[in-house]
Amino acid sequence: MTEKQREKLLSMRPENILKVIGEDSPLLIMNSRDIFNAFLDEKIIIMACNARIPFVIPGIMRAAQELDAIVAFELAKSEGNIDGGYTGQTPKQYVQAIVNYAYEVDYKMPFFIHGDHITVKKKTEDEVRSSEILIAEQYRAGYTSFAIDASHIEMEYNIAATIRLAMPIMEWGLGLEVEVGEIAGAAGKLTTVDEATTFLEALRLAKIYPNLLAIANGAKHGNYKPGEEVHIDLKRTGEIFDAIKGWGVAIAQHGITGTPLHLVGQFADYGIRKGNVGTTWQNIAHKHLPADLFEAMKKWAEENGKDIKHATRQFKKEIDSIPDENKKAIADEAYVVAKEFIEAFRAVGSATKLAEKLAG
Repeated sequence: MTEKQREKLLSMRPENILKVIGEDSPLLIMNSRDIFNAFLDEKIIIMACNARIPFVIPGIMRAAQELDAIVAFELAKSEGNIDGGYTGQTPKQYVQAIVNYAYEVDYKMPFFIHGDHITVKKKTEDEVRSSEILIAEQYRAGYTSFAIDASHIEMEYNIAATIRLAMPIMEWGLGLEVEVGEIAGAAGKLTTVDEATTFLEALRLAKIYPNLLAIANGAKHGNYKPGEEVHIDLKRTGEIFDAIKGWGVAIAQHGITGTPLHLVGQFADYGIRKGNVGTTWQNIAHKHLPADLFEAMKKWAEENGKDIKHATRQFKKEIDSIPDENKKAIADEAYVVAKEFIEAFRAVGSATKLAEKLAG
């Protein structure tokens, strides 16, 4: 990336993040709308990382910098709500952690900060309002991209809730991901082409123009159990992409943890442009926590009948205080794994490619 190209990208940063980092900051925190518009026809997947335990972030950044790649950092509503969610990280805390690590590693790559799965799971005013409040707080904190997910409820209400929540995002001109069809693994119902086009047509009538559509294509969140097979229907995914790409919309793929890397590379051929990786980073962090702390977390999860991810908030103080050697081990493994994902996602060189497309 030339200095002239860098200056152009710096000039394109959204005003909300500049209020956080200052106009003189060298960090290239971008609007995801610009990135996905540029890459609609490029067979590249941008990796979006849910850093539930943030010690993975510097390792991911080092990998992206080494491979000249764009990545994103994200948290879902459940992970990082205004009360901190189950990770104990509020939007402001998460952005600050990302920014601090970016300065620490002298990070020069373009990236974006994304609100993942801003959910509406019930047809109540309180439910929609809670997501409205979160979006406003994420915007103030410096998020530059948002994913509205009302896929848990029927289409008519999904459309209405998505339109309402997306209106301020359209006013800000920032990146938008929407979702039709609940992501529920092989047992779930696949999104049809008709559902995808009906959903997007309704949004477009309301002047809501997403960049990305998340669909139910057989993926699931979390770890796959031993012997459990990955069932992602790439044929259906490609059919949906072919039907929606004329509107400037690509596919966002959720639930990539556990998918063999040799399969992941094919995703880009079927219109997938954003790939979410979350549980992988949690697994790496857990592997390198002090043994007594991890045992205490497992015991708490078993006693409370909860997934171990919910122990993150309960033990946040202890996790934040682990020795530097453990933090380094987490970052070092995250670096190795992030390189593997970036290479599989065909995203090597994506930072320079973006600069060439946006800045000539």
